[in-house]
Parts: sequence; structure tokens; C-alpha cells
Amino acid sequence: MKQFIISLAFLLLFSGIGLATEQRIISGTVSDETGSPLPGVTVMVENTSRGTITDLSGYYSIGVNPQDKRLVFSFIGMETEKVQIGKQDTVNVKMTNNQIACEEVVVIGYGTQKKRFLSGSISKAKAARTSYMVVNDNFDWNTENYSAIHENGFKNVSVNPLSTFSIDVDNASYSNVRRYLNAGELPPTDAVRIEEMINYFSYEYPEPLNEHPFSVTTEIAACPWNNENYLMHIGLKGKSFDKTELPASNLVFLLDVSGSMNSPDKLPLLKRAFKMLVNELRPNDRVAIVVYAGAAGKVLGSTPGNKKTKILDALEKLNAGGSTAGGAGIKLAYKIAEENFIEGGNNRIILATDGDFNVGVSSTSEMERLVEQKRNNGVFISVLGFGTGNIKDDKMETIADKGNGNYSYIDNIQEARKVFVSEFGGTLFTIAKDVKFQLEFNPKQVKAYRLVGYENRLLNDEDFNDDKKDAGEIGAGHTVTALYEIIPAGAGGDVPSVDPLKYQTSKNVTGENSDELLTIKLRYKKPDEHKSILLELPVQNRLNTETSDDFRFSAAVASFGMLLRKSEFMGNTTINSVINLAESAKGADSEGYRSEFVRLAKTLDNLEFVAEEK
Repeated sequence: MKQFIISLAFLLLFSGIGLATEQRIISGTVSDETGSPLPGVTVMVENTSRGTITDLSGYYSIGVNPQDKRLVFSFIGMETEKVQIGKQDTVNVKMTNNQIACEEVVVIGYGTQKKRFLSGSISKAKAARTSYMVVNDNFDWNTENYSAIHENGFKNVSVNPLSTFSIDVDNASYSNVRRYLNAGELPPTDAVRIEEMINYFSYEYPEPLNEHPFSVTTEIAACPWNNENYLMHIGLKGKSFDKTELPASNLVFLLDVSGSMNSPDKLPLLKRAFKMLVNELRPNDRVAIVVYAGAAGKVLGSTPGNKKTKILDALEKLNAGGSTAGGAGIKLAYKIAEENFIEGGNNRIILATDGDFNVGVSSTSEMERLVEQKRNNGVFISVLGFGTGNIKDDKMETIADKGNGNYSYIDNIQEARKVFVSEFGGTLFTIAKDVKFQLEFNPKQVKAYRLVGYENRLLNDEDFNDDKKDAGEIGAGHTVTALYEIIPAGAGGDVPSVDPLKYQTSKNVTGENSDELLTIKLRYKKPDEHKSILLELPVQNRLNTETSDDFRFSAAVASFGMLLRKSEFMGNTTINSVINLAESAKGADSEGYRSEFVRLAKTLDNLEFVAEEK
């Protein structure tokens, strides 16, 4: 009998342990005071490291144990909410604005500063309806850098019949702009690169059917912000591959662990993002990890993709501290990439940083020369930006551009998933490099034209045929979109002009091909070749009366960018016209990115800053 009681006691004890550690799932949605969903809200189990982030619909799902007491909901600019777990499986939370009354905050160029740090005469900016204003007590200045953008104007076809530029599949500008607007701030004007905002979204272009690695699509209709003009939409679609068909990868993670990365939206988010990428690796892929702070060092040698635990452990042990020896880190990363080079494979460094390089090789020009030299050896570099207040956008964009890579800005875990999971092939696998556009406009049909965006991708006309001239890359499955606003021949209004030439005359166009609006020419190289291939496509002067979702949505994003930039070319654009145009063009929107854009446009509508004299 005694033995039976002891056995029963042990049975009850271990049953109790099983019950005590049994986990269940709690899910729900998080919204603001108006009921609008809040993406990017951090949801943590109190006093643990277990957490998640709400998706684009404000939805979350998290595992809890019986001993867990509360969930903590936090979002920048909002009051933190702590909710008792109890026995319910659904917990919906409504968050309220954080009312900051301790001192006056003045909105200035690239962020906010407390008034006591300013001198001279200033104007206060009062928000009529303010959403989620950011005040970060950890720093009192903002050191973010952006290259100046001088917006493209109209070109007279009789003087400038050719328009030449390099493609761009970077999308950092959109997620960076989203970060500002979600924080209740207007982005700096030069942070708004319209072509990157357009190219953040994917479009339903057809797969290539011939020998070229991408298809070309055109669509022409009345310009939404100026009905007297045309808008031409050009789309490229890179050939899609099944993940198993992609070549093996030799990757080097080059990770900034300097003191400036010691922030929840920097190194902790970086770790979670790269864990997603590690989970996508195949056994024939390899990963090494290099870090840099006060000095650069290798924390993981080149490791096969099937040893995920080893790679993840190395990531998890990273901590932030020290200065930023970025130049030394890049040199070491290239050395390791070259030592493990895979012929015919994807040899790439992925640099993740808040952009600061303050020890060793640090100037933009020095970095540019270094990555240009190494790309010729077949090792490319992509760049991921993290965090706020310290982004060196100009430097990071240059490194990715000159290093034959992509530049993305990671503002939340959903963006990390988009870059590393949803767009895995396009982010990592180049199918065509040095891709250049050259459009020749027919003066019998076109009076003037304007390329929307791509200001820092313009090329000289003679660069088109120069195979030594670097240009952009397109990845597997990626789409690239460009818009031209066109003033048709015979339209009224002034266009830029020059005096008649003294020593030569322009050749008159014959009547042949007079129905053609323009001709599109493309040059590209295969990833492992140095001689370009030419693709030519004439475009007829035929306007569509009914436009595709892709045409209208890209036009809505362009209008939004022009509105943010206060562009002189935005015509009759209003925030309501942007919202209406985008809502009519959401299409299937399986990932919800177009719906998120509409929400972002509505957020801008709520940011009405009124200048007042002090």
C-alpha cells in the first residue's frame, strides 16, 4: 500500500509539472483610439524575453505559460499597455497617444530637438491633429544624412530626344518614409526618393518568354495629376525561379555591433531579421559572420546552411558596444567571401548597420572605390539600414549602388520578412547586371517629357553604349517600374528651350514611323559576363481609356511622393486624390502592402502642421 501511495504521488507530481508547463496561444488585434489597426506594436510576455510584433492588420499571436501573468503592449508614441492574461484566448487592445507635457518640442529639419538646445528666432510648428509624435529622450539631436535630390524637370524633345538612366530596385526610401509617418513626423524632403517608393511594391507583369531574363511592359494613359499630359508606365519583370533552382550562396553577414546599435530597433531587430534569413538557407549555402565595433572580427567561419543551430547561436551572442570600424569590417568581409568563393554561385556580403563609419576607411569616396574594385571580382554587397537618429542614408545607398547590391531599410519585423522571406530570390540572386534604359522620343508625337524620380540614377547618353559604365541590377522575380510624364506634340504651354545652333542644324524627322511615340532600348549583362546585350522596343502612340491596377497604383505612389516633396510638378494632386486612386487599385493585395499604403496616406492626412510666428 505504501509503495502504491508513493507511486501515485510521483504520478501526480509529474502530471502537475506537465500541466504547469503546458503552453497555450493568445491572439488578438491592437488598434489606436480611432479603431485603426496598429502594425509594428511589440507584444511581450512580462518579465520574459518572449515576444512578437503585430502584422499589417494589427494582428498578433503569442504563446503563454500558466505562470505568465501579463502581456505588455508597447509602440513608439503610444502609452504602454499591460493586460492581465487570465483564462481568455483572445485579447484585443486599444492604445492611446502618449501625452507629452513636460516640455515644449520644436519640429526641425531632420527630426525633433528640445527647445532648450536651440537659439535664435524660430517658428513653432503646431499639429492640428497629430498622430504618434516621437520624442526620444535618449538623444537630443539627429545625425541622419540624406543626399540632396534635385527633381527632374521637363526636357524639350527637339533639344533632348534621349533619356538615359540606370534601373533601381532599392526600396529603402518607402520603409524609411513609413517610419517617419508612423512616428507622427514628416520625413525630410531628401529622404523621399519617388522611384524607390514606387519600386517597393510588386506588380503583375508577365514572366519573360524569350531569351532575355526579363519582360518589358508599357502602358500609356492620361496623367492623373495633369489630364492634359500623358503618363507612361514601364515595367520590367525578372524571371522567377523556384528556390531549389537558384545557385548556391556564399554569404558573409557583416554586422554593426557598435555602441550606436544598442537600441531595440537596431541590434535586437537585426538579430531577429537575420534569423529569418538563416531559416531560408539550403544545405549547399554557406554563411560566415563578421562584426565590427572598435575593431573588426570574425565570429563565425563559413558554415553550411544545414548547421542552422550553430549560425543562430553565433547571432544570439552578439552585443553592442564600442566605436564603428566599418571600413575594417568591410575589408575583412570581402577577404572571407573571396576565400570561400563559389564559381557560378551567389557570392554576397550583407551589411547591416545604422550607417555610422567613424574609424578607419570611412569616407563615402573611399568606400565607393573599395566596393567597385571588389564587385569586379564577383563579390556583391547589399545593405540593410536599421534604427533612427543615426541613419547615414547617403553612404549606405552609395555602397549598395556601387557594390551591385540592394539597399533596404528595416523598420520592423514585417519588413525583415518581406526582404528575407517573401523576396528571398530577388534580394539575393542577381539575374542581370548593369541594366540601362535609353528612351528616344519622337518629336512628331512628343513635345517634352519628364522622368519621375531616378534623379541619382541618370546617365549621360553616351554611357548607354559604354560597357565599362556601371548601372543597376535586377534580381530573380523582381519587378522594376519607371514613369514618364509626357507633354504631347501640339500641346500649349512653355517648355525649356535653347537658342538655335550656329554651326549645325538638327536633322528633321521623316514621316516614317511617325505613329511611334518613342523607342525603348535596354542594355544588360549576364551576371558573369562583361559584354552587354541590347533589347529594343518601339511604343505606339495609343492611349488606354481603361487602366490597370498597376498603372493607377504606381501613379498614386508617385503622387504621394510628390506631395511629400511639395513638388512643383504635382499638378492637381491632393491627399484625397492619392487615397482614392490607391484604393481603386489595390487588386488582390495578398500581403496587404497596398492596403498599408492607403493607411499611410491617411496618416499623412492627419498631420496638419501650421506654422506660427513666435
